[in-house]
Amino acid sequence: MDLRIFTEPQQGADYDTLLAVARATEELGFDAFFRSDHYLKMGAGDGLPGPTDAWITLAGLARETKRIRLGTLMTAGTFRLPGVLAIQVAQVDRMSGGRVELGLGAGWFEEEHKAYGIPFPAERMARLEEQLAVITGLWATEPGATFDYTGTHYRVEGSPALPKPAQAKVPVLIGGHGARRTPRLAARYADEFNMPFASIADSRMQFGRVRRAAEEAGRKPDDLVYSNALVVCVGKDDAEVARRAAAIGREVDELKANGLAGSPAEVVHKIGAYEAIGCSRIYLQVLDLDDLDHLELISAQVLSQLG
Repeated sequence: MDLRIFTEPQQGADYDTLLAVARATEELGFDAFFRSDHYLKMGAGDGLPGPTDAWITLAGLARETKRIRLGTLMTAGTFRLPGVLAIQVAQVDRMSGGRVELGLGAGWFEEEHKAYGIPFPAERMARLEEQLAVITGLWATEPGATFDYTGTHYRVEGSPALPKPAQAKVPVLIGGHGARRTPRLAARYADEFNMPFASIADSRMQFGRVRRAAEEAGRKPDDLVYSNALVVCVGKDDAEVARRAAAIGREVDELKANGLAGSPAEVVHKIGAYEAIGCSRIYLQVLDLDDLDHLELISAQVLSQLG
């Protein structure tokens, strides 16, 4: 079971804070540092000092870390044109020595689009499908050849399809709860399918849909990685769990029901339940980015117990 650290910087974090978390992620033995791609806070809090851009952040971290994987859950397809995003990701991959992964979604938070003058088009899933075709097509084009694509929403003509990523294939992550289109897109384009903030029962059902879609697409279902994203709140004792829950404005019982919360032993047990349904990677949503002691505890008493 891989454990990855997943951050939500739109809630209030500057680059220095993210760098401190990424360095702790690396030093403490976690597999990767991922971040959301949002420009507006959600819920309570002031969001200060304001949003940071996902790919600018990852470019900086690419030069200031050495081992951990770096990526997004999920890059919003509404924020960037597919050709531009292909260039950005390839460049950051080269800057990192081949450690980047691209999580790509359709975009959903209309208010942040209004707040920063970003168009919020209809048919976002149809656009996402075309974006995936363009990005993966550009990366797969042999050097010296050109890439063309004609879709309803995007058209690419005579592209040199450069630059190339450092990796032969940048892993692509697709996720979500959709019952039909999401599994089909994952089966066609994804190296990993991620189920965000879902119960064991719902995750089992969605993993099954993706596996069936992969078979229908002529792929082996086990060729994909199946992962979950879950909020994390671990404490040495009940008082510490309660303190950490209060710091992020959540209730302990709710966190235990919907995330990974409680003592290290409780969290290890629940991770085992996700592993039993085919999950091999968990993104730990860390909401208090100033609490690096939390990461140390998870590393020492949770990560250390996982094979």
